[in-house]
Amino acid sequence: MTEDANLRWTRIRGQLRAEVGEAAFKSWLKPTTLVGVGAGEVRIGVPTRFLCDWVKAHYGDLIRSLWAREDPAVRAVDFAVVAGGGGIEAPVVPAAVPARAGAPAEAGPGRPRPHGAEATGEIGAPLDPRLTFANFVVGKPNEFAYAAARRVAEARGMPFNPLFLYAGVGLGKTHLMHAVAWEIRERDPARSVVYLSAEKFMYRFIRALRDKSTMDFKDQFRSVDVLMIDDVQFISGKDSTQEEFFHTFNALIDMGRQIVISADKSPSDLEGMEERLRSRLGCGLVADIHATTYELRLGILQAKVEQNKVAVPVKVLEFLAHKITANVRELEGALNRVIAHAQLVGRPITLETTQEVLHDILRANDRRLTIEEIQKRVAEHYNIRLADMHSARRARAVARPRQVAMYLAKQLTARSLPEIGRKFGGRDHTTVMHAVKRVEEFLEREAGFAEDFELLRRMLES
Repeated sequence: MTEDANLRWTRIRGQLRAEVGEAAFKSWLKPTTLVGVGAGEVRIGVPTRFLCDWVKAHYGDLIRSLWAREDPAVRAVDFAVVAGGGGIEAPVVPAAVPARAGAPAEAGPGRPRPHGAEATGEIGAPLDPRLTFANFVVGKPNEFAYAAARRVAEARGMPFNPLFLYAGVGLGKTHLMHAVAWEIRERDPARSVVYLSAEKFMYRFIRALRDKSTMDFKDQFRSVDVLMIDDVQFISGKDSTQEEFFHTFNALIDMGRQIVISADKSPSDLEGMEERLRSRLGCGLVADIHATTYELRLGILQAKVEQNKVAVPVKVLEFLAHKITANVRELEGALNRVIAHAQLVGRPITLETTQEVLHDILRANDRRLTIEEIQKRVAEHYNIRLADMHSARRARAVARPRQVAMYLAKQLTARSLPEIGRKFGGRDHTTVMHAVKRVEEFLEREAGFAEDFELLRRMLES
């Protein structure tokens, strides 16, 4: 190469820096080198395959037009991966010649961006088509997290950055993550959205270290528009991965890219996580999803039944909503199993068949029944406050559920009458005896009450 070609390349690099901005230049164009000039063609060297493809796709036209201004004889620019020793690996297809000199680059100045599907296909995990906002059942335990996720998905800017969702297992945080990704892709397919678990992020980082391709790793994750990391608690105690995640996080925030994170605990409660990373994770909006209520669980089951277009007795849905309380995934799985059994063996869905089909799940959920558990379930069933179980209120809407709870405590636990009375606000054992007698009378006289009570008893006994 001539000294004149090198001077031209120096001037072109200066023009590129001014055109795309300092941050984009350092990220993408600084590593490029001039490999050769001749016969109307310029060859640019790029250190990695990923960078090579990126520079060609997003800056190829701009570089060619700048070369054409410096030297009208240049008709094409082609890019090649330059090996560590300076040799050249397989060349990339030359950038197309623009219709006119000075045509703008494909990406806007200072904001290079890969196509969404391209970026996601390379490093992201597949999205579940069932996990959309349309299929998410909203209730009081998750309404705040839902509203925040919806706002992030619909806003073109960054209303909250990062958005941090946390909840226990099976409460819907992964559903919201997928829903956000689907919504963004539908609204703006050009935005690159990458969703993956923290575990997969770590494995990719370890592989990059092993293959000595950390530059590719950094380039890939720092080039996306929206980065979504699920179950970030997985990298707790893994210092090297945390270090890389911290720098990736900062780079994306500095470039104005959206980040959505999920975990099983709030940022401040993530043990084994560096303080600076916990601080960073909590600097945006933190939204938690509470444990499901009976109403929400019943709503989820009803929505599932409507989606599957099957007939399931309300009593069965109520039984499942009462019995399987901790995990929505397990709740939906139980319903699917009941439906599949009915369709395969041709038996109607009843409370009895449901208990038969789900005997292992129900047994796995069994534990020593406590008076506190009985109080909680009865309060939920009758829609009263748990505190009313201990209060002195005598209104019928409160007194009757309290008597039912006392009766069930007597029938389903080994506690003595004085022990039961103490659990109900320090009441005397004679109060418990009176409650037992009254409930027995209700069971004999009121058919509706007896049916309702039977559902409660089944739920607590199963």
